Amino acid sequence: MKDFEPNIIGFLCNWCSYAGADLAGTSRIKYPPNIKSIRVMCSGRVDTVFVLEALKKGADGVLVAGCHPGDCHYQTGNYKTNRRIKLLKKLLKEMGVEPNRVRFEYVSASEGQKFASVVTEFVNELKKIGPNPLREIK
Repeated sequence: MKDFEPNIIGFLCNWCSYAGADLAGTSRIKYPPNIKSIRVMCSGRVDTVFVLEALKKGADGVLVAGCHPGDCHYQTGNYKTNRRIKLLKKLLKEMGVEPNRVRFEYVSASEGQKFASVVTEFVNELKKIGPNPLREIK
């Protein structure tokens, strides 16, 4: 458990969060390399099935990041995602899975430091929780 390094899937909004991650990289802000980013046009496009599938396939955590309230390029996508993630966390708890394996954050294109901080905090939290019990057995 001491050597456990969490595997995180990140669904990042094209307009804000992905650009924030890019800013963190171009600014050489250090953060753990545990995240595999998937660019989506809007966080509202992230279906809960995508998150559950990522967990089923072995991700230890899933980060969904979108534009700040009022800044969504698609007007309400981030609001819908926020509600979906809250409901998904309740479902995960009912299933006996730690709801903290899923995280939703608002990260704008100018917040490279915030992106790095969110990833670092999430990695540390997942290290405390431990490996994902839903991993497919091969």
